[in-house]
Amino acid sequence: MLPGAERFTRRVSSRAGAVSPRVLLTIFVVGILVAVGIAALLITIGERRAETRHPYQLLTRVDDDTTDPAEWGVNWRSQYESYLRTTDWERTRYGGSDAIPISKIHESPWLRAMWSGYAFSLDYRESRGHAFTLHDQDHTQRVLQRAQPGSCLHCHAAVMPLYREVGDGDEMEGFRRVSAMPWNEARFLTDDDGNPLVEHPVSCVDCHVPNSMELRITRPAFKVGITALKAFEGVRDYDVNRDASRQEMRTYVCAQCHVEYYFEPEYNMVVYPWSQGLRADQQEAYYDSIGFSDWTHGATGGGMLKAQHPEFELFSQGTHAAAGVSCSDCHMPYQREGAQKVSDHHVRSPLLNINRACQTCHSVPEEELFQRVATIQDRTDALIKRSADALVDLIETLAAARALGADTTELRDALQMQRSAQWRIDWIYSEGSHGFHAPQESARILAEAMDYARQGERMVVERYAGRLDRDAVEVIPPLGVTPDEEAPARVGPTVPTRPGPGLPESPEG
Repeated sequence: MLPGAERFTRRVSSRAGAVSPRVLLTIFVVGILVAVGIAALLITIGERRAETRHPYQLLTRVDDDTTDPAEWGVNWRSQYESYLRTTDWERTRYGGSDAIPISKIHESPWLRAMWSGYAFSLDYRESRGHAFTLHDQDHTQRVLQRAQPGSCLHCHAAVMPLYREVGDGDEMEGFRRVSAMPWNEARFLTDDDGNPLVEHPVSCVDCHVPNSMELRITRPAFKVGITALKAFEGVRDYDVNRDASRQEMRTYVCAQCHVEYYFEPEYNMVVYPWSQGLRADQQEAYYDSIGFSDWTHGATGGGMLKAQHPEFELFSQGTHAAAGVSCSDCHMPYQREGAQKVSDHHVRSPLLNINRACQTCHSVPEEELFQRVATIQDRTDALIKRSADALVDLIETLAAARALGADTTELRDALQMQRSAQWRIDWIYSEGSHGFHAPQESARILAEAMDYARQGERMVVERYAGRLDRDAVEVIPPLGVTPDEEAPARVGPTVPTRPGPGLPESPEG
């Protein structure tokens, strides 16, 4: 061995011999900790994978007759707890899905002129969350002062067990029979043992298959309506529960109720007017083809149409629908709980949850996204008000002509203009997004409304020039409007500490 190599070997040996037992023990302990950490990580990964394979535990049995969401909440706690939050008091600038029920007809008196003679001129309030769908229907003056059919239960309650009971197991037959009943009879039906068949608002059973939580369509009117729409689009023999994709179902479950509909005259069954398309003008053409009117206007005598809440129809004309976005993506965005991805059942305006509802796709600041929506809604609101001014001018002109003795035959063309203008204004005003779901379509519809209203006004003025006295007629009903103090009571964001038989009740409830 070379002298230099020998010196190096001695130096290394000397240093190795100098390593203390404490250092060796430290190295040993660190090695054990690293091994334990790796093992714990592997166990955690395994647990998370197991969570994704088994996202819930069936602690109690639920079935198609389990309408109480609290019973589902035993198995699906996160979804139930977020559902309870639909009682919150949050608001956006133009309402939202869980707003305090202020009176719209007090804030906008032109609504009473538009709906003169119809129940909506008695009471029309801001919408609230899903937890209130049955409670608010029980308390509205539209039900308390006017006779309403059992059809209203189709969207205001967990109603499928009622349909099966009344239809002797045939849901469609039960739907027909219940629709033909008066509201107060259908609302308080009981089974053979005296148990009420309608107890809860729209709940888990209406959108999910028990024990698997797969999405499904339950509402008979939607099944018929979507089949007619698909036939119009060239798709025959469409079965929504068989043929729809999961992403489509995440919109369709909402479209069971957030749509335009009417009650067909024979049985008052809910019908979605989709056999000629979803657009406002296509639905108007459908109504014209069957000679349907919801009511006769109190000031003009014309046959009018009342738009309900065509969120699905307007959304279908917008850019989000074209991009394959579903209702649930924005109104029920996913949230993480461990390894699980859970839909937020606190259904509300995305403006109250911009981070998860919008920024998942739009990587821009929250304030910019908010201002984009606000700009669309503000411009839509301005167009609604201008359209409403034109409509009220037409109604006053028609009422003045009626005061001169003109009948509906003489005013036929102008009354058709009123019908077309009012339908379009109502269609956009009653739709929940205030234009956001499809801004260009909303602007088009409201532009047509202004045009029809001014055309109708010109027709009457030219025919009765110099003889009309619009100041002598009153087109806004002065009575029958529910004061704010008599509105359905506000219920706060109280959440039960454990699953109970129902939701928090108001003092009146």
